[in-house]
Amino acid sequence: MEIDRRIKIRHLRTFVEVARMASVGKAAELMHVSQPAVSKTLAELESVLGARLMERNRSGVSLTPVGQMFHGYASSSLAALRQGIEGVSETLAAGGPRLSVGALPSVAARIVPDAAVEMGRIAPEVGIAIITGPNGYLLSELANGAVDLVIGRLGNPEAMAGHSFSQLYSERISLVVRPGHPLVGRSDVAAIADYPIVFPNRDAAIRTLAEQFFIAQGIRRVGHRIETVAETFGRAYVRMTDAVWVISSGVVALDVAEGMLVELPIAMRETLGPVGLTLRGEGDPSPALRMFIEAVRRTVARLELAS
Repeated sequence: MEIDRRIKIRHLRTFVEVARMASVGKAAELMHVSQPAVSKTLAELESVLGARLMERNRSGVSLTPVGQMFHGYASSSLAALRQGIEGVSETLAAGGPRLSVGALPSVAARIVPDAAVEMGRIAPEVGIAIITGPNGYLLSELANGAVDLVIGRLGNPEAMAGHSFSQLYSERISLVVRPGHPLVGRSDVAAIADYPIVFPNRDAAIRTLAEQFFIAQGIRRVGHRIETVAETFGRAYVRMTDAVWVISSGVVALDVAEGMLVELPIAMRETLGPVGLTLRGEGDPSPALRMFIEAVRRTVARLELAS
């Protein structure tokens, strides 16, 4: 149900102040307006709502049962609006980094840059510190307050205790090689076993998915295996060897698009996993964090990752 556009902030403020002071006259004096103006505003509000909110008596003004119910919502709405305005003012007035964001390498490469560009345009005063690393590490940093937000994979139940998760999109694992690799264009999964492999280490969010995929394909042993989540190493090593890189698609999306790496045409749908926003369960996000979250969501929508 939409809020009736005839209801203005002045209606809520007048109602709350009259209820607090229990007097039309005292509320009018506090707000520096006339008593008739206060009475008119209250009458307008009651007319829009179609209900009697207050009763006048010898001792002043008292709330009707409907007025008591409405008062809780009106006062909390005004308090939230006031807090939001103050928070935005403080955020924009303060200097230095205000946000610390933890991001998986796939997100740091694909989502965060665009979101940071948008934040620089709409709120240049808000500084952002970007921290990357394994999902487990980032979630522990969130728990101890070192970061305000983690953009990454859904953690295991133990790591998610006390946190909330909101999915943005699903991401699969990619198998990529250098241009000119003998496997380019081949969809024979078993052939991977004949080549070195760069595999996610035990701290990686995609480790279990990758292991399950290889087991399902009957590949239990491969050639020389290096385990790491360091994308800079993986990118350099794969481009100078015949290694196959097992990595989240977001990490190498730009490399593949620019022809620096080639994705093998192997179906990887079963490796899809949720990527989203993880926040600490307690408290509300600051205005700056809300702005950044919305910038992230707009980036995901623009890239059509959720489709």
